[in-house]
Amino acid sequence: MSIAQNIQRITAQLPEGVKLVAVSKFHPVERLQEAYNAGQRIFGENRAQELAAKAPQLPTDIEWHFIGHLQKNKVRMVIPWASTIQSIDSIELLQLVNKEAARINRHIKVLLQLHIAKEQTKSGFTVDEVLKVANEGSFNNLSNVIIAGVMAMATFTDDMQQVASEFELVHKTFLTLRDKLNSEAFTQISMGMSDDWHIAVQHGATLVRIGTDIFGQREY
Repeated sequence: MSIAQNIQRITAQLPEGVKLVAVSKFHPVERLQEAYNAGQRIFGENRAQELAAKAPQLPTDIEWHFIGHLQKNKVRMVIPWASTIQSIDSIELLQLVNKEAARINRHIKVLLQLHIAKEQTKSGFTVDEVLKVANEGSFNNLSNVIIAGVMAMATFTDDMQQVASEFELVHKTFLTLRDKLNSEAFTQISMGMSDDWHIAVQHGATLVRIGTDIFGQREY
């Protein structure tokens, strides 16, 4: 199947209100252009250098989401291009993104990354941490970032019941945070990838991050 057919097949299955983020890491610009020509407008990149290299070569109406672990020394590279940073995993990173966005007079949406998986290698706030930070008011009064929701990755496992319970925890945490933050902008739940996005949608995902099912295996 072509990239266009893959996008059509996936988007036909997405309920109203759920958007597709095409995960384009390690894929060449030509393949991203194919996806764009098929109507795809939201692309997700994991690496700062790759985002900064690709974005200038592609149409300006693309909505770039940065979805990988963001090192503090790479924030300045990402800020000019990303409309959303999905992987805010600490208050320090959030404040730095706010500062750098202010420096170039941009407003950037961010998602708070939740660590709900069993693997310790995945980053993010634990549920307890994120609720504590929200109670302390540290998510308030940021001039150049808009906290738009949460992002999470489930445990890499064949046990889909475990995946479903983790996604359910994300949804519950989102609802609790929404009440605490009392912000009309807080609307997004980014979860679900090629193997588990159907389950994510059942548990309230509004953004699904799909790469392999669109572009095929990556060319490393």
